[in-house]
Amino acid sequence: MSLTDLEAEASVPPASEVPGGRKIEGRSPWQLAWARLRQDKAAMISLTVIILLVLMALLAPLIAKWVGYQPDFGDRKFGVTDDGLPVGPNGHHYLGTDRLGRDILVRGVYGARVSLLVGLVSTALAVILGVIIGATAGYYGGAIDTILARFMDVTLSFPYLLFAIALAAAFGASTPLTIFVITFFSFASIGRIVRGQVLQIKEREFIEAARSLGASNVRIMFIDVIPNLIAPVTVLGSMTIPTAIIFESTLSFLGAGTDPRTPSWGNMLADATESYTVAWWTLFIPALFLLLTTLAFNILGDAVRDALDPRSERLFAAQRANRKKQKKRK
Repeated sequence: MSLTDLEAEASVPPASEVPGGRKIEGRSPWQLAWARLRQDKAAMISLTVIILLVLMALLAPLIAKWVGYQPDFGDRKFGVTDDGLPVGPNGHHYLGTDRLGRDILVRGVYGARVSLLVGLVSTALAVILGVIIGATAGYYGGAIDTILARFMDVTLSFPYLLFAIALAAAFGASTPLTIFVITFFSFASIGRIVRGQVLQIKEREFIEAARSLGASNVRIMFIDVIPNLIAPVTVLGSMTIPTAIIFESTLSFLGAGTDPRTPSWGNMLADATESYTVAWWTLFIPALFLLLTTLAFNILGDAVRDALDPRSERLFAAQRANRKKQKKRK
């Protein structure tokens, strides 16, 4: 090779670099999903609402100190009228009080703690249990699949409200019991979806290659199968959280959820049934908290599902093209 050829070859930049000297690096699927998610304004607004709700729950003691009332304190001086009725929003109680003179704002903030705790913890446990049982059933098949699949079918057929009420009557309403009930009745739906995904994944070529190399079933399960479930499981988890929050509020409203003395949105709605005709805020405020939380999680869950779906790239590309056309017209 001549000196001229060497100089010409040296003058050509590598394929991994652009003329400016910057390297071209491929983005991971999670980076691509985050890029798609950021383009969804509704998802970003929902994510902001969720972050604010989490901060509100974490800072509940500071908010109570700023307001000047504890969640169980009944203010007989400024919290009820002369006739013993709740007072509406005013300078002492910014969102009014309930029938016992307790501050609605403080109880709503502490209620966010309970609802988010139950929703997040029960969803995490349900996802872990559902992935383990669903992946085991789908991968091993045979008698194991039959037993575990029928177990999930039986779980889904249980009347969960009657079961929860019976447990509350036997052991007393409490937050740990609520988490157990929600986890028990949520894992089966996740497990069935995971089982179906595993039935497809285990027939793929890379699984056959791992078997031919002598990999054990446990190694294949945790190294090759479960990592390919992260995207669908993430979507399932984001969609299960609002369901778990509604579940907890329903159980608390019926007296089978958290301890009635614990401020939660379900307990606040149950208390409001005795006073909402003369004090609309006792029903409206906890219902608004519940609506905003579940709506934000549902919208974010839909956006996460679209962002993790590679086929949605065409939709996002079309949206970007439409925006560019609109800018050019302007």
